[in-house]
Amino acid sequence: MLPWLLCLALLAAVIALWVKTRLLRRAFNEIAEGLAERLEEDTNTLLTLSTRDPHARALASDLNRQLRQLRAERRRFQSGDRELKEAVTNISHDLRTPLTAIQGYLDLLERENLSPAARRYLDLIGERAEAMTRLTEELFRYSVIQSAQGLTLEPVDLRAAVEEAAASFYAALTGRGIRPAISLPETPVVRNLNRAALARVLGNILSNALKYSAGDLEIVLTESGEVRFTNSAPGLDEVAVGRLFDRFFTVEAARGSTGLGLSIARALVEQMGGTTGAEYGGGRLTVWARFGAAPL
Repeated sequence: MLPWLLCLALLAAVIALWVKTRLLRRAFNEIAEGLAERLEEDTNTLLTLSTRDPHARALASDLNRQLRQLRAERRRFQSGDRELKEAVTNISHDLRTPLTAIQGYLDLLERENLSPAARRYLDLIGERAEAMTRLTEELFRYSVIQSAQGLTLEPVDLRAAVEEAAASFYAALTGRGIRPAISLPETPVVRNLNRAALARVLGNILSNALKYSAGDLEIVLTESGEVRFTNSAPGLDEVAVGRLFDRFFTVEAARGSTGLGLSIARALVEQMGGTTGAEYGGGRLTVWARFGAAPL
């Protein structure tokens, strides 16, 4: 009789352990799924469990405490980021008026009879004032772009947009001795994009090519929606290329640049659902932008 009782007790223990394991597994799955959902979404809800196991509920309670702290930090970051963008926008806007006045007075001084030394100093002041004006404008545009809630997208022909951008820069390119080689598909490449933002992206990338090109430029658009700008750039290296999209990053080869052009391009491309990047090899720089699938 005793062996049977022992067997029954062992069986009961195994069943209880199996049930406990199943309940814990379900609780941990609920924790994992709930945590993933709350990290992806900005929600005030906390983790809840169907089990009454004290260990699982203690773990959920600790995670809820961490979630509250994370939510508070996220809100503090968002508030500070918003205030910083607003401050940059306001400062950029406020700088426009005195810079415009400075440019006006410089224009008046240009008409005066000045000594060679004074003329040289005036030219230096003019260059610095123009650089400050460019930086102010780029800061304003960048802050506006970063604060934008979203772009209105519509079907846009990438092929036509690339043709228009290349045509608008043709005089500047040929003035630098650059005759671009352009390769486009025979058929339109249509994507859901914002026409004005796309023109800005292509213009900024072409401006970047003007800064770094050693005399050549190849523009290639593929049917998959990728546009590539490739040129010789002996003044760069892999480290510098890896930072081209960083805000305010410039190199000696691009003196006078604000360092915001490619940052603005990347922000706009991402708002349109695309990606951007840069590659360097064999002394040649390639800046590319990829856009999503064709609209249905």
